[in-house]
Amino acid sequence: MDTLVRHRHITIEHVDAFYREAGPENAPAVLLPHGYPCSSYEFRNLMPRLADRWRLIAPDYPGAGYSSTPEDFGYSFDGYAAFLDQFVQALRIDRFALYLHDFGSPVGARLAIRQPDRIVALIIQNGDIPYEDALGPKYADIEKTWALSDADMRTKLSEAINEETFKEEFLNALGPELADSIPPDLWRLHWSLMTPKRKEVAIDLIAGLKENRAWFPQHRKYLRDHQPPTLIVWGPNDHYMPEKSARAYLRDLPEAELHLLDGGHWLLETHLDEVVPLLRDFLGRVHAA
Repeated sequence: MDTLVRHRHITIEHVDAFYREAGPENAPAVLLPHGYPCSSYEFRNLMPRLADRWRLIAPDYPGAGYSSTPEDFGYSFDGYAAFLDQFVQALRIDRFALYLHDFGSPVGARLAIRQPDRIVALIIQNGDIPYEDALGPKYADIEKTWALSDADMRTKLSEAINEETFKEEFLNALGPELADSIPPDLWRLHWSLMTPKRKEVAIDLIAGLKENRAWFPQHRKYLRDHQPPTLIVWGPNDHYMPEKSARAYLRDLPEAELHLLDGGHWLLETHLDEVVPLLRDFLGRVHAA
């Protein structure tokens, strides 16, 4: 079976949206929203490993990757969820498993809340969590900016958006051996795509974490009320989302399957051979059901 990843564009409203797709159109679907400071590029290695049985779809958000950056788009978690809603409708995807990683978690959760019956299952991999008491120490640095005026906060965040910071985001808390397995393409590619407008987009999203904190109860309520079948695959070596962040999900999803691997935030770069069998087994069961 053809497992090649195809690279495509589609117009959603006034957005020229780039996306990667693999697998047959009639296969069970898996939607892959990306994190920050990344793009659909983060799923480039995973997609062909699942494409024999599933349809994998990974779009670039507006203002990220190879999608356009329109001036009048609402660059926020809500705006991205609305974009994904239009995206899956345009591709006529009625039901799908949802992969939640990094900023893709609050975006994807909002998408799930819009129409819970569409969600076959959740795969949560070092996703931004809705539990205030289980966040990692790096979040404290972000929270410090919340005491500043809006203008000063944006200035502080702007200073932290640079190529060296991108590199730190991808290396995170990894030891030297695992850090050597993270390709520099990740930060160099994504920094090369940065523009003044996209820097403003990044500031908007990071600043939006303050507002997103008030949204945590809605996220938890969705998990608690709907109990989607959930696979939690986690790299504890993560200054933003350590092991306690993964375990926090079990408060609202006690039946979730939890796997802790000896990696960090970007498991698809360092532990793909361990992640793939877990995903294949889980997706095989939930889609069969």
